[in-house]
Amino acid sequence: MTDLQNTTEKAWEDRGLLKETATQNAIREVIEHIDKGQLRIAHQKGSTWQVNEWVKKAVIMYFPIQGMKTIETGPFEFHDKIELKKNYAELGVRVVPHAIARYGAYVAPGVIMMPSYINIGAHVGSGTMVDTWATVGSCAQIGSNVHLSGGVGIGGVLEPLQAAPVIIEDNAFIGSRCIVVEGVRVEKEAVLGANVVLTASTKIIDVSGNEPIEYKGYVPSRSVVIPGTYTKSFPAGDYQVPCALIIGKRKESTDKKTSLNDALRDHSVAV
Repeated sequence: MTDLQNTTEKAWEDRGLLKETATQNAIREVIEHIDKGQLRIAHQKGSTWQVNEWVKKAVIMYFPIQGMKTIETGPFEFHDKIELKKNYAELGVRVVPHAIARYGAYVAPGVIMMPSYINIGAHVGSGTMVDTWATVGSCAQIGSNVHLSGGVGIGGVLEPLQAAPVIIEDNAFIGSRCIVVEGVRVEKEAVLGANVVLTASTKIIDVSGNEPIEYKGYVPSRSVVIPGTYTKSFPAGDYQVPCALIIGKRKESTDKKTSLNDALRDHSVAV
């Protein structure tokens, strides 16, 4: 991968190199590796995540080297620069019409795609359900055995390069119409109730103890989260501003489904 990285970095500094066949072939090879899960935009290193900026650079530079063309799928027609993923039976992925994943997104065996959308650079782990009208943005990292419920919006991020993508870790449950954007990380086994909105600036307040504990940018593992508000003063007066409230924890159980069901029942969380 060192040669691919060096070629990508040189082209990023000198876009004139994008006209050269060798550079174009290198960038296309990077995208192929992402598509097959051999490279990814971010990877976990211990308890932290490391963004592979050079891989993001390759994704960004893939667009200008691709020409527009008509893509026909049965009676449907598209006009775009990027192919759609194919060979789902071979990949072991269940795809319900009208689910779409773009070439350059990795979708692991055992993923179920209801009518949904997965963008280039994304990584979706095995056993994950991408439910109806859920969207997985460019470069988002979705773990294994995650449930993205109906209408969930997982934000994409390509620039700035140093920005972390949205990361949903293993066994998390994201409730209906949730929005997670701006590089927010939802740690393993967390549960987001319906309509939770998380941005980089959203206050995430743990109210399960005697004193509130505030987080920003990430949801701790096994947290059960619902939408909330807090009072903020403006020149025109005091108003309620959205936040997210951690109201409890999932049990640390080897049976993740039982743990999830208990959390939903115990905390009466709508998903």
